[in-house]
Amino acid sequence: MCGINGFTWKDPELIERMNSAIRHRGPDDSGIFVDDRVSLGNVRLAILDLSPKGHQPMRYERGEKVLWIVYNGEVYNYEKLREVLVRKGYNFTSGTDTEVVVASYMEWGERCVEKFNGMWAFAIYDPGRRRIFLSRDRLGIKPLHYLLKEGRLIFSSEIKGILQHPIKREVDEEVLFDYLYYNLEDHTERTFFKGIKRLPPGHNAIFHLKRGELHIARYFQLKAGEGIKGEVEGFKEVFRRAVKRRMRADVPVGSCLSGGIDSSSIACTMRSLLSEGEIEAFSLIFPGKDIDESSYQKKVVERCRLKWNTTTFTMEEILEDLDDLIYTQEEPFQTFSIYAQYRLMKLARERGIKVLLDGQGADEILGGYHYFFSFYLAELFRGLKWGRFIREVRAYKRVHGKYPPRENFILSLLPKPLVRRLWRRNFLYLKEDFIRRHEGRRSRDPIWEAKSFKEASTISETYLMLPQLLRFEDRNSMRWSVESRVPFCDHELVEYTLSLPTEEIIGSGETKRVLRRAMKGILPESVRLRRDKIGFATPDKDLLRTEEGRRFAEEIIGSESFRKRPYWDQKVLEGLLKEHISGKKNHAGVLWKCIIVELWLRRFIDGQ
Repeated sequence: MCGINGFTWKDPELIERMNSAIRHRGPDDSGIFVDDRVSLGNVRLAILDLSPKGHQPMRYERGEKVLWIVYNGEVYNYEKLREVLVRKGYNFTSGTDTEVVVASYMEWGERCVEKFNGMWAFAIYDPGRRRIFLSRDRLGIKPLHYLLKEGRLIFSSEIKGILQHPIKREVDEEVLFDYLYYNLEDHTERTFFKGIKRLPPGHNAIFHLKRGELHIARYFQLKAGEGIKGEVEGFKEVFRRAVKRRMRADVPVGSCLSGGIDSSSIACTMRSLLSEGEIEAFSLIFPGKDIDESSYQKKVVERCRLKWNTTTFTMEEILEDLDDLIYTQEEPFQTFSIYAQYRLMKLARERGIKVLLDGQGADEILGGYHYFFSFYLAELFRGLKWGRFIREVRAYKRVHGKYPPRENFILSLLPKPLVRRLWRRNFLYLKEDFIRRHEGRRSRDPIWEAKSFKEASTISETYLMLPQLLRFEDRNSMRWSVESRVPFCDHELVEYTLSLPTEEIIGSGETKRVLRRAMKGILPESVRLRRDKIGFATPDKDLLRTEEGRRFAEEIIGSESFRKRPYWDQKVLEGLLKEHISGKKNHAGVLWKCIIVELWLRRFIDGQ
């Protein structure tokens, strides 16, 4: 795992500054390559082949052909690809996957990425053809940002790298609107910084140095498949392979452990693959609070003989770390649940663990969010499957003690113009002229137009939820120089799961049905059969009701800079804060969303 930087002209001092800005991503080594056309930089977190042979930028030569690569990620099937390439006459001097990636490009060209299983963002400089080839993994686990201006390209693993250049920082107001009005993040190639973009997941790009042109092309499209046979055993085997691939490292590998079925399945599968030897687990606990999951965590720890590391935090610590969290994430976020992850990664760093497996990506493909029941019921309703529809409603009520979420079910059946009018009633705290300027954007429409569970799941995986969660995961882990690996984002597992019949994933009041069945006899039963969902939760609403949180929020919302923003109505938000503090209603989501935008503007835009 590393951080990469580059631009298309010669400036050794500037590329060094870019490396320094993202040094947290790779504290083990750094390097640059500069010629008359390009400047490339890399900071390295050594995971495979810890020797200096893994130094980057890496030169690869075969005959008269020379390539240079800067690479961030892990290609888990690199050993098999290396064997194929050796038979074709390629030579290797290191044990890294970096060398295999660049040799694969030399052999197969742009289509080499179709052979990779893993997570990556890399740039390969081909001096002979005067071009740079860039690629990002299928689901966007690893980031790659770029700025194209006047025929010159700048790219980096993080926006911080690009900001080392003398560019004007401006807010992309349409992206900010999508965030404030539609609760969307990372759903487009555009970022909150006008002009700075992200290479979309599953895309390659070629920059032609002579012409100063960038051409972007998709190489992967996720699609829901048709149903297949042998669901449970097949899923179990594919999941086991996904976990096994991500345990390959030349440093210790641990696991996050929330106590839910996703992270617990990973931890227990790791133990089944490694019968002896130490496996460290990292958990967040809140003793005495209703969001505490330590009783479930303890059952997994005892069952799998894990070394258990726990942490917690106070309200004061959230506020103390907030500026660093905003700087770490680079773009706004809506909930402090990501702070829980930030603290876990910090704990792993303190314990000397460089690699952690995490359960990110399971909810999107396995129906983990309960709003998915709305789309499943709408699918049955449209299909005139009345008997099944009624049975599913009753089953949900029996399992959860309440009826399924109705809002999304109703919205999915209403005409979209009416849906948009109803949606607007939720945002009275935003200024009318701000809404009028941008409400023609239909960024939310894809999920409203979903006609089935599979469609909603695919949209959540590629547009609505997973992209932002992967950004949080990458920034939080790399802030503390930890590589996070996500088995549920293995593209083979994702495609297999989406090919299953819907009723094997969600139904009878259950989420993640195939995972629950696959983990029978592996997970503790109390964890396998859990029906509640907490995850890495944080007490967002309580923070605003503490003395420190109240004073902090009142100061931000009451400030002159907050009042002058053209996005929100300060008086309305002051009223919402008072109502929240009184305990009459919970407005924590809206309040924190606006506060964090204000702090982000101060951190990245106002000061330039």
